[in-house]
Formats: sequence, C-alpha cells, structure tokens
Amino acid sequence: MATTHNNVSRSTKLGMEERDAAIEALKSKELDILVVGGGIVGTGAALDAVTRGLSTGLLEARDWASGTSSRSSKLVHGGIRYLEQLDFRLVREALIERGLLLQRIAPHLVKPVRFLYPLNKPVFERLYIGAGMLLYDLFSWSGGRPPGVPHHRHLSKRQVLTSIPSLKSDAFVGGLTYYDAQVDDARYVSSLARTASAYGAHVASRVRVEGFVKVGQRVVGVKAHDLQTDQRFEIRAKQVVNATGVWTDDTQSMVGERGQFKVRASKGIHLVVPRDRFQSNMGLLLRTEKSVLFVIPWGRHWLIGTTDTDWHLDKAHPAATAADIDYLLDHVNTILAVPLTREDVEGVYAGLRPLLAGESEQTSKLSREHLVAHSVPGLVVIAGGKWTTYRVMAKDAIDAAVDALDGKIPASATENIALLGAEGYQAAWNKRGKIARALGVHTARIEHLLNRYGVLTDELLDLIKEDPTLAEALPGADDYIGAEVVYAASHEGALHLDDVLARRTRISIEAWDRGVSAAPVAAKLMGGVLGWDEERIEKEVSYYLTRVAAERASQEQPNDEAADRVRLEAPDIVPGA
Repeated sequence: MATTHNNVSRSTKLGMEERDAAIEALKSKELDILVVGGGIVGTGAALDAVTRGLSTGLLEARDWASGTSSRSSKLVHGGIRYLEQLDFRLVREALIERGLLLQRIAPHLVKPVRFLYPLNKPVFERLYIGAGMLLYDLFSWSGGRPPGVPHHRHLSKRQVLTSIPSLKSDAFVGGLTYYDAQVDDARYVSSLARTASAYGAHVASRVRVEGFVKVGQRVVGVKAHDLQTDQRFEIRAKQVVNATGVWTDDTQSMVGERGQFKVRASKGIHLVVPRDRFQSNMGLLLRTEKSVLFVIPWGRHWLIGTTDTDWHLDKAHPAATAADIDYLLDHVNTILAVPLTREDVEGVYAGLRPLLAGESEQTSKLSREHLVAHSVPGLVVIAGGKWTTYRVMAKDAIDAAVDALDGKIPASATENIALLGAEGYQAAWNKRGKIARALGVHTARIEHLLNRYGVLTDELLDLIKEDPTLAEALPGADDYIGAEVVYAASHEGALHLDDVLARRTRISIEAWDRGVSAAPVAAKLMGGVLGWDEERIEKEVSYYLTRVAAERASQEQPNDEAADRVRLEAPDIVPGA
C-alpha cells in the first residue's frame, strides 16, 4: 500500500521507516489530537481519533504496552466480583465490550475461556452465586447482540471432579461454571497501534514527553525527546490527551497544575505454571479473604493471580517478592490434591493497576471506573478504568477533546472497526489444515500463527517461503518461530530484544529459562532487520540477560523495598526510558 498521507489508508507495516516518517510528520504540522501514552487506552484513543478523520499523533516513552497493559490477568471480562459491589453499570458495559471484542473487533486475539467457581456450602452459596451468574449472563445480552460465549451451568460434586480430577475432594461440595474471554494483552496493544498507524495516525514508541508547550494557560503541544536518536523537538496539537495510566500524576505535574484526581498504583502479580502440573479442562475462580484468585488456562501453561497491594516504588519495573509468590501458592494449594511448589513456577510477572484514589484505603475497594477531565485548556486526562473497557475510555477521552475543537466532528466509529488481521479470520481458520499441508508443517503451528496474527499470517508465511529456516522454533521456546522475531522488528514496531521476548512474544514469562537461550538467536534475527552490528547484538543480549537475572533475584526478596532495589540493578537498554 502507498504511504502517502493523502490516501485513504497507509502501510500496515510499523517498522523503522514508518517510525521515522511519523516523527518527521509530528515535527512539521499541527495535529488535531496528540495522545501521550502507548498502553491500551492511549493506543485505543489514537485509533478513535484518527478514524473520526482527525489528524492524530501517538507517543510512548518505552515500548507499546510496556507498563500495565502487558502485565494484566489477560482476561477480557465483565468482572464478576463487581456484582457484589453492586457496580452493575461497570459490569454491563464490560460485558458488552467483551462481546464486541470476541466477535467483531479482534476474534483472532480474544477467545472464550471457561471457569469453575467451587462451592463450599451446599444451598445458600449456590443460590447466591448462581443469582450473580444469571445476572452476568443477562447483562451480556443487553448490548443487542449475542454474548459470544455459553451461559453459566450448575455442576454436582461428581461433575466437578470429572472435569478437574486434581482438586481435593473435600475442598468443595459442587460448583458453577461460567465463561469469560482472554487475550494476549501486549499483542493486542501493538496491533492497536499498528491499526491506528494504518488509518493514518503518526505513531512512535521510545519518544518521551518531557514537558508541555503552553501559551498562557493553554497547552498547545509537548516537548518530545526521541530516546533512540537523542533528538529533542516540539510537537504542536490543538488537544493533547494524557493517557499515561500509573504515570498520570507525574505527567500532570509537568503542566504545573494540581491534578483534579489522584491515581494510585496497586501491584498485582501472576505466576506461570506448566499445564501438566494439574489436570483440568477449565480455569478456576477462587475466593480469598481480600479479593478473588484466578487460575487461567494459557496455552501450555496456567496463569495464577493476582495479588492486590499498594506500590509506591519504581513504576516502570514493579517487582514480585517471595511473599507475593508464596501468597498465591498457598491460596491455590487449598484446593489442589497435589500442592504446587516454587519449583513448579516457570514464570512470574508483576504489573500496576492505575486506580482512582478515593476515600477508601484498601486498593481492592478502589474504583475501576474511569474519569475524564479537561484539567487545563488544551489538555484532557483520562485515568482509572479496566483493560476490557479500553474502547469506551478512549471514546470518552476523544469526545472530551473534540468538544473543544471547532467544526462538526463525527462520532466515534471504533465499535465497527476491526483490528488488522481480523477481517476474514474465520475463513482462514477454517482452512488451517489445508495451509499446514501445503507448507508441510503441523496444523498446531498454523493455529498458533492465526491466533496471533489473524489473516496477516500470510505475511509470516511469505517470510518462511523466502527463508525456510525461519520456520524453526526458537531455542527453549518451542511455541515461537524465527519468522515471528523478524516480523516483530519489520512490521510491529519492536526496536529492542526486550520488546520481542517480553511483549511481541511471551517468551520471558513462558520459557523455563525466561528466554535466556532464545536471546542470542532472536537478537541476530532482529539485527538482520534493524541493521545491528555484532557489538550491538551482544549489547542487546547482555541487557536482556541482566534483566532476567535481576527479576529472578528480586523474586527471592522478602519485601517490596528489597525486591525493588534488586530489580533496579539491571539498567534499561534505553537510558531514562
């Protein structure tokens, strides 16, 4: 596709050339909307703005989704626990979005997942939880389209044990099953950034905003620093949207105004455990004294999470402690016949939720609602919310920005805009066996690619046709092939090894060695695309290995302060990012 900016669409690639072109465009013209923050809400806001016909820019200081948006529970869900808090509006909104994502916006990335809620008391609990799940099902139909997942069901004790033979038989009296959906959160965000770019947004990662440009009280742009080239420049925009999540307060303080609301960071950690450690054909939802605990099927693994604790330390690299890990293992072991130990944990990740600080001191009680404010003229801030409702948050933020622009601007169109790779996915999925036979590979390999790239899988298959060695799995990470690394660098905006191993793929949490053996091979493949010399390749690998060692060491520490100190001993490959 042509990349001239007058066309209806631009290239679907998001490589180095596209980044350079975006930065040149950002320097040279006044935008209608500039979005700061490349997480799920920021990338969603950029797509919302550009598909209304507005000239749009999007900046991210590190990599797409490198903060909270790559470290979630990977669930697209209504939030069954919010029913108990009587937050019906939030649950209904999230369930409508879940249906949209599953069926229209990203059917290749968002998939149904089944959960069991084990019951401890025979009558009252079954009635109480059953009523909640019935409400959940009803809300999921309220958006005027089918929910895209089956309804809840009641199970006897025997039926539960048949489905999950690894449970302690005395830990429950029966159960209920229900469905939600799951997603590779980081992959979704990078796809969203790419989709915004394809519609004409000028998007660039590794560009940090270091201040705002003001005329009087009005914000008219930002002072930007390209961390890749160390170049500084100004970008002008009629409206700037601050979508920086847990960094919201820091970004707002650059304007010199007190924010109208505060964002508190709550740390949630997850464990990754091999799927064969216990037998079950569905996930689990368990109650804890503070919140809920999920055990989520994730390919050849289980994800177990999450915790909910205040975090006041480094926001870029939240660290899991030994106490966090033990807390999750202790809770999941209350219902497993063969307990899990530290030796069963292959990966650990920690993320920060941006919660709107309220009166309540407990982070698990803080609101998952979102707020939009025009904090000063020319600057819209959006904060709070949850991953599932990102599209609504993005729409609300751009609505607020549009209110201050002249002329009649179309309403949000993102309800009907599919991500790149989504259109035609079902047809491609139906012929996956045929594709596999033609290439002489296992059908599972094609399924893996289709569920990560949708119909763009063709572009990876073209790479393999040119160089058949790219069909080989990466060392220590059998699920991923060389072509995915090349594609991440050429098409998906990956600029560093960490971007590929931690976010474009999930090798850093899924591989037993956290990607140590895949790192040299992946760096060489990336280097071929990005023009790295041997010294640069070695530097990228060395930084990645230092990061893995620091994460492992931090997970042995007894408390947050010690874990944070140890984790920060590993420097970032891009200083100051």
